[in-house]
Amino acid sequence: MNFKDYIRVIPDFPQPGIRFKDITTLLKDGPAYRAAIDALKELVKDKEIDLIAGPEARGFVIGAPLALALGVGFVPIRKSGKLPGETVEAAYDLEYGKDRLAIHSDSITPGQKILIADDLLATGGTIATSIDLIHQLGGEIVGAAFLIELSYLSGRDKLQGIDVASLMTY
Repeated sequence: MNFKDYIRVIPDFPQPGIRFKDITTLLKDGPAYRAAIDALKELVKDKEIDLIAGPEARGFVIGAPLALALGVGFVPIRKSGKLPGETVEAAYDLEYGKDRLAIHSDSITPGQKILIADDLLATGGTIATSIDLIHQLGGEIVGAAFLIELSYLSGRDKLQGIDVASLMTY
């Protein structure tokens, strides 16, 4: 299946010159969505994975079904202030400022093997911050899986030593 056929490209969003890769057109097609999750599962099936962690919000729609398909748990990584329990946090840079991500401090046991899953690898900032949070809790990163990788933004460069699997590359 050519998954790019299910991705809508929206020019000049959110600003001029950006060609936004919209995954909602894939998500609304049940068979294509299932096939994409199954294809990601095939890319990571040989890894020893205890948990999948996914950053808010599109990491939830990729990470949670992938965790279900692999028979492992899912850990949400949220924006600061969104999780009800005790958390650990890390700051990351945005285009126009900074933000913080958080994870429940009891969501990962030291030594657990974690796969990070998200919809898109762009500059790598969100994933690098997610890695930092997982390491703070003693988790071992076994890889990262993405629906889409924007290779021209060199996000892999921030993920040195991490095995990256991408279903589609632009």
